[in-house]
Amino acid sequence: MITDWHFYAAAIPGTILLGLGKGGFAGIGMLALPLLSLVLPPLQAAAILLPILMVQDIVGVWAFRRDFSAMHLKLLFPGGMFGMLIGYFTASRVSTGFVLLLVGLIGAVFALYQFLRSPPADAAPRTPGVAAASFWSTICGFTSFIANAGGPPFQVVMLPQKLSPRVYAGTQAIYFAVINYVKFVGFIHLGQVSMTNLTTSAVLFPLAIVATLGGVWLLKRVSSDNFYRVVVTLTFLVGLKLIWDGLRQLGLF
Repeated sequence: MITDWHFYAAAIPGTILLGLGKGGFAGIGMLALPLLSLVLPPLQAAAILLPILMVQDIVGVWAFRRDFSAMHLKLLFPGGMFGMLIGYFTASRVSTGFVLLLVGLIGAVFALYQFLRSPPADAAPRTPGVAAASFWSTICGFTSFIANAGGPPFQVVMLPQKLSPRVYAGTQAIYFAVINYVKFVGFIHLGQVSMTNLTTSAVLFPLAIVATLGGVWLLKRVSSDNFYRVVVTLTFLVGLKLIWDGLRQLGLF
């Protein structure tokens, strides 16, 4: 188990951010990995965060067990599994910096588009086609496996759907729960799971549960319009952060 206080100075706020993200405020949880990477190698940081995410997934799925879109999950799961398969076989060859830069650009440009287009309040939701859902969910599975950054591609598909906040959060909770549990098997095969990392994760489990329940509680007190404004804003800010991290890892800054 890691005992260095510098680690916990980053891990505690990171776990809280993950919990708020799992509670429904999509995007904010992606800040946890860059935060932990300040004190640990990125791969070890991801390996410690994954069991925490898996515990939070259980809480999130239970909290939103009656609120999700089965239709959207059916569209998203095949691509997500395929994307993770690509991630598994290319994990040692793909530059994490490039993936972070790509995901950051996707998130920032998409959020900027959402801000600028200003659709009418009564505009109808846009149901994704099979091709679009398959493409973006494949990107989501791949970037989630490589860099724990599947949020922006998921939001490209789901934000235009105009689901209620709870249905959006429930669909997100179930989708990423499956992604994370399958990803854990891949991490074991790649040798990224160790007893030191697991015991360190376990110390943070109680905080992870409380933080997720806190996110669920906050979601109940936010209107649909404000919820989507918050999610789009977070997507943009996280996108900028991922762009910066990607450029730094590529040695361009």
